Amino acid sequence: MSLKLEIVTPSGKVYDEEIDSVVMPTTSGEVGIMPGHIPLLTEIQPGDIAVTKSGTVDHLAVSKGFAQCIGDKVSILAENAINDDDIDMAEVEAAKERAQDALKNAKEMSEEEINQLETTIQYANIQQLLKKKK
Repeated sequence: MSLKLEIVTPSGKVYDEEIDSVVMPTTSGEVGIMPGHIPLLTEIQPGDIAVTKSGTVDHLAVSKGFAQCIGDKVSILAENAINDDDIDMAEVEAAKERAQDALKNAKEMSEEEINQLETTIQYANIQQLLKKKK
């Protein structure tokens, strides 16, 4: 038995495959999903998604979002997600630096803009940690 995992961001599908299991970071802690899991709707927090498929484990960095598990299908809707093989450390460093510089001028920004910059920094940190694990 297998699961169908779909990860979607505003820019499109990042992942769409049959898998054995997935472990994802939620606001309540890490949740592991295997075939036959009870229905679930949960909030995803920024972190590492571990996907097991044919005995190998792939990792994806994900920012905040939501996950739904119904039957043998897991759908994750996230602001950002990237496979660890696709992470460009120079690009991540540059994005993190731009966001940190922009935060220095936070007094001229709305709360929403500040939250978005903090999310960008958090997502960059996750990508860096994930890449260092390899």
